[in-house]
Amino acid sequence: MSNVKKNMDQDLIRFNSDLYGAIRRVLETARQSAYKAVNFAMVQAYWQIGRLIVEDEQNGEARAEYGKKVLEELSRRLTADFGKGFDARELRKMRQFYLLFQKWDAVRPELSWTHYRLLLRVENQAARDWYMNEAVAENWSSRQLERQISVLYYDRMLLSADKQSTRTDAKKNMALAKLEPESFIRNPYVLEFLDLKDYPNLHEKDIEEGLINNLQAFLLELGKGFCFVARQKRIRFDDQDFYIDLVFYNCILKCYVLIDLKLGELTYQDIGQMDGYIRLYEEQYRKEDDNPTLGIVLCSNRNEAIVKYSVLHENKQLFASKYLLYLPSEEELKKEIERGRKLLDETAGAEAESQ
Repeated sequence: MSNVKKNMDQDLIRFNSDLYGAIRRVLETARQSAYKAVNFAMVQAYWQIGRLIVEDEQNGEARAEYGKKVLEELSRRLTADFGKGFDARELRKMRQFYLLFQKWDAVRPELSWTHYRLLLRVENQAARDWYMNEAVAENWSSRQLERQISVLYYDRMLLSADKQSTRTDAKKNMALAKLEPESFIRNPYVLEFLDLKDYPNLHEKDIEEGLINNLQAFLLELGKGFCFVARQKRIRFDDQDFYIDLVFYNCILKCYVLIDLKLGELTYQDIGQMDGYIRLYEEQYRKEDDNPTLGIVLCSNRNEAIVKYSVLHENKQLFASKYLLYLPSEEELKKEIERGRKLLDETAGAEAESQ
C-alpha cells in the first residue's frame, strides 16, 4: 500500500505541476495582452489629444501667448481630474506626436508612449521611421531604443551601406545593406556600456572581460543576427595553439564572425594575424552551408594608411573598426561619421581615376 500511495503522490505532484504550469502560462499571456491593450489605448489617446490641440490652434487664435495659456489651463484641469502626466510639457509632446505621425496607420501599436517620446527627439524622418520599425522588429526596450538613438546607430548603419551604393536614397541603402557582409560592420563601435577608462593600465583582457559581462549590450551594438559562439576560441596548426578573442555567428549572413581586440594603433601584423585566423577557422570549423568567415580587428586607433594600403582594401572578409570606450557627444560622433564618409569618397574617387 505504501508503494501505491507513494506512486499516487508522485503522480499528483506531477499533475499539479503540469496544471500549474499551464494555468501560469494562460495568466501570463493574458496579462501581457492586457498590458499591450492598455498601452496601445494610451498611445492612441495621446495621439488624439495631440490632434485636438493642433485643430484648436488652427481654428483659434494663432498666437504663441494664446497657445501657451490654453495648454496651461488644459494641464491644470486634466491634472485635477486624471492626476499626473498632463503638465504643459507633456501636452506639447502629444501635440508634437500628432504633427510627426499625422497618419494613425503609421503608428506602430507594439511600442509604448515612452518609446514614442524618445522617437520625437529624432528630427530626420527617415531615421525616425527606421528606429521605430527596428524597435518593433528587434523588440527593443525603451532603454535600448534610447541607447541606439544616442549613439547615432542609424547614421553609422547608413555609412556601412554607403560602401555599396550612393547616399541619395536611404531606403535603397537599407535594402542593399541586408545583402552585403560589409554593411553589418560598424565603424566606430561605441562601447560606453563597459564603463572603462582609457588609462595606461588598461589591457585587452579588460575589454574582453567587459564585453562578456555585458554581452547583451554588445550584441545590441553589433547589430542584427549576431549570436555568441565562443571566447578565446582555440585553433590548432602544426602543434601550435592560437586563440581568437571572440567568435560570433550571424544567422542572417549565415557565417562566422571572428573578433580580435587590440589596444592602440592598428598594425600590419594585426591584419596578417586575423587573415590567418580566418583561413584556419574556415578549414577547421566552417560547414558546407556556411558563407565565408568574416574577421574584424577591433582597435582603439584605426590607421587609415594601413587600411588603404594593406590586404584590408580588397579583402571582402577582413575588416578593421575603431571602438570608443566612452559615449561621445552627438557632435563628436557626427564628426567621426563625416570623417568616415570623406575617406570613403576619397577612396571611391581614387578607384574611379585608376580605371
